[in-house]
Parts: sequence; structure tokens; C-alpha cells
Amino acid sequence: MKRTATTILATAALLFAATGCGGDDSGTTGADGKKEVTLTLNWVPYGEHAPFYYGLQKGFYSAEGIDLKILPGNGSGNTVKQVAQKQTDFGWADSPVLLKSVASGMPVRSLGAYLEKGPSSVEFFAEENIKTPADLKGKTVGGTPGDALYATFPAWLEKNGLKQTDVKVVNVDAAGKIAALAEGKVDAIMGFFHDQAPTIESKTGKKVDVLLFADYGMNLLGTGLIANTQTLQKDPELARKFVRATQKSWAEAARDPAGAVSAMVALAENEPAPEVLTKQLTLNVPLIGANGPPGVNTEAQWTETIDLMSRYADLKNPGAPNAYWDASYAAQG
Repeated sequence: MKRTATTILATAALLFAATGCGGDDSGTTGADGKKEVTLTLNWVPYGEHAPFYYGLQKGFYSAEGIDLKILPGNGSGNTVKQVAQKQTDFGWADSPVLLKSVASGMPVRSLGAYLEKGPSSVEFFAEENIKTPADLKGKTVGGTPGDALYATFPAWLEKNGLKQTDVKVVNVDAAGKIAALAEGKVDAIMGFFHDQAPTIESKTGKKVDVLLFADYGMNLLGTGLIANTQTLQKDPELARKFVRATQKSWAEAARDPAGAVSAMVALAENEPAPEVLTKQLTLNVPLIGANGPPGVNTEAQWTETIDLMSRYADLKNPGAPNAYWDASYAAQG
């Protein structure tokens, strides 16, 4: 039986207090000999997260000796903080947010970005007849100050032959972007297309088209696994097992999207309708990349994201990729 989101969060709080999440140990061993491990998502469950539920249902984590609890998140920034404060064992967070968190002194590292082609995009209704960035000239675009999309949007425009003044940017709270588009207050919004476009189509009944930043010269790595550096020092084997199970979950879910959606419907709470989940997951799969197993990145990919964040998003004292990312864990997959 599904539990309500309130019950999940209450159970998580009890779990943290009772098992020591937030203490010095990563996971505790249950009566069955398996490690009780928590993963906090970047947001409430949506299609991108289906591989985790698929792996849980198929026993991939259990086979690694892990008793996994998947917890909803409230933004990548909050997830990174929870990992840094050891309130959760592993997190799922956006890579640009991770970079700025590490720069601020948080003891966290990426174990691999799974969305190697970033989902950053400009989204709009097909009726706008926008086909290339040049078609944004004279349009009003909603964005949220402080996020990586908003920070890099002016540079993306310039890279595609537009001046900042060619487009009117309207500041919109993250929670209000979809409504702003649906209500015609803006012509387009900045966002993650694989999550938002199916949601907008479901709410409005209108087709949504997108322009991906990555398709027009600017790729920011997307979401991936993160861990506290102390966890990696004290229990690297747990991290290896968790990454191995996650890589298998993502690879197998890509081969069986219908099964992944079914697993999420059965195990998640407050997830979108199955048809929306299916669209979200279908759009998610091509973003995984082709560098090997899911989560295996290259130094060039991280260098590009670090450089973009340094130049346009106020990333302080940018370091080499290994200052933010430990490549050794996904390489074990």
C-alpha cells in the first residue's frame, strides 16, 4: 500500500533520529543484514526518478545489500544541504547547484551526472511557431533569478546571434512559471523540458515545443548522484554498491520504460499521472549520454560546465573537475 507524502516525511524524520542519519555512520544494518540507506530526490517524484523505483522493485539495491528508502526533495539546493549535513545518505541533485555548494564549502561530491545532456531549455506552445533561437526576438520569456538557466540565458542568446535586449525577460518564481505560460503572461519559460513540457501539455491540452540550450551551443550537466565526502572516506564500499545498483537501475529502466513507470506508480507517492510519467521518462532517456554506463562522465564535460558557471553564474574560485566530482565510483559500473 502506498503511504502519503506526510507519512513518508514523518517516517524519514523518525529514521534519521533512530538510525543515526546525520551522525557519523552511513546507513545502519537492519535485522536482515542489509544496510538501511536513504536517497533524497531533487524534487517530488516525476518521470526522471522512475529508474530508482524500478531498481527498488527489481531488487537491484537489495542484491547489493542495500535496503533503500527514496525520499521526496524540495529543490536541489535543499537536497545538497541535507547530504552535507548528513541528514540523508545520498542525494539526487542538479550539477550546477552542486558546483556552487562545493564552492561555498559544503563537503559533498558528485558520483556522476546521469543527465549528460542537460535539460535546460526554453519552452513554449507550438502555436508560437518558434523554430530557432532567432525566433525568440521580440518574445517575453519567464525565468527565475538565481538559477543556472537564468544566469546563462543571456550568454546563450549571444551565442546564437541575439542581443539581451532582443528578448524581454520577466522574473517569475519557480513555482509560478508553468502558470505564467499557461495563462499567457509570457510567451515562453526557461526550464527543464523533460519534466515541465509533459506537465504543461497535460494541464493545458496544448502541444509544447522546446529549444534545448545543449542543441544550440551550451551544455550544462544535469542531475546526478551526490554524497558527503565523509561517507566516501569512511564507507567507500557502500558508495560503490549504491552506484553500481543505480547504474543498473538506469540502464535497465531505459530498456523497459513501461516497467519503470509501473514501478513508480506502485511505489512512489504524489507522482504524476502514468501518461505524464511515460512522456517524462521517454524524454529523459536520450539525455543519459553514451560515454559508457549511466553516470560515467568525461573531464571535458565537467570542465565545460565549470567554465560556464564561472563565467556566467558567479561560481567562485573554480577548480578542476575533481574538486567537485569523484570519477572513480561510476567507473566501477
